Amino acid sequence: MIILAAKQHQSAWYKEIPKDWVLAISDNGWTTNDLGILWLKEVFDKHTKARSTGAYRMIILDGHGSHATAGFDHYCTENKIIPVYLPPHSSHLLQPLDVGCFSPLKVAYGRKIQDCIRLGINHINKTEFLHVYQQIRHVLSTANIRSGFLATGLVPYDPKRVLDKLQFRISTPNPEPIHSSQESSSWTAGTPQTTRQLEKQSNLIKGLWRRRTNSPSSPIRRAVDQVVKGCQIAMQNAVLLDHEIKQLREANKHQKRKREIPRSYIATGGILTGEEGQRRAQEASIQQEKRQDNSERPRQRAPQR
Repeated sequence: MIILAAKQHQSAWYKEIPKDWVLAISDNGWTTNDLGILWLKEVFDKHTKARSTGAYRMIILDGHGSHATAGFDHYCTENKIIPVYLPPHSSHLLQPLDVGCFSPLKVAYGRKIQDCIRLGINHINKTEFLHVYQQIRHVLSTANIRSGFLATGLVPYDPKRVLDKLQFRISTPNPEPIHSSQESSSWTAGTPQTTRQLEKQSNLIKGLWRRRTNSPSSPIRRAVDQVVKGCQIAMQNAVLLDHEIKQLREANKHQKRKREIPRSYIATGGILTGEEGQRRAQEASIQQEKRQDNSERPRQRAPQR
C-alpha cells in the first residue's frame, strides 16, 4: 500500500501502475487508524491467507498507534492472526524492512531523482513519484527481504544476532583540563558560522600558539592560515549555493503552476487498487468526452410557429 497526501484519488495516478497495487490517501500522507485496518484486510490478509501453512498466521508490527486499535485487534482475533509488537525504539535492530530493505531503496530512489534533475525535472509530483517508484521497486527483492529477516534474527530464529550488537559500557567522566587564567579569558569555544567569526577564531588560535612558542612565524601558523583560507572559500561557496537553491525553488514553483491542469477525481478517501482505479479513470474519461461533445454540438433553434 502506498499512502499519498491528498483528499481525492486522481485518475492520472493509475495510468501506469500495476493492477495489484493499492493506493491510499490521507491528509498528511501518513497512515491512520482506518487505513491500518484497511491495510490489514486488503493487503496482509488477502495476500497471506492462501499461503498459510497452519491455522494461525503471525504478523510482526512496530508500535504505531494504528496497529493497536480495538478494530485492528478484533480483526486479527476473528481471522486467527497473531500480532507481535516490537519493543519501542528498536526498529533499527529488529525491523526487517529497516535493516535489509529501506536503505537500498532509498539509495536507488536518490539516484533516480538525480537523473531527473540532470534532465531538468526539478519537481516530482505524485504521478511522477509513482512512475519512479515503479522503476526502483525491484530493489525490494526476495534476497533483500530474506536478508532483513536473517539480520534481525527472526527467520531463522537467532536472538544472538541482535543481542551481540548490544554493547553496554560503563563510562567515567574525564577530569576537566586545567587552563591558565590568561588562556581561558581569551578563548571562546564555538563553531564559526560566518567568515568574520572564522577570522576571529583563527586570530585567537594564532595568538595562543604565539604565546606558547614565542615564535611569530612557524609551519603550524602557516598551516592554520591555509585551513582558514579553505574554510573561507567553502563558506563563500555555501552562500552562493544557498542563493542558487532559492532561485531554483522559485523556478520550480513557477513550473509547477504552469504544469497544473484540470484534474479528474475518481474517489474521495479510502483505498483503490490499480485495477479499480484504472476502471474508474476510464469511466471518468468517457463521461468527460460526452460532456465535451455536448458542449461543442451547435444548438438548434425551435421552429417558428
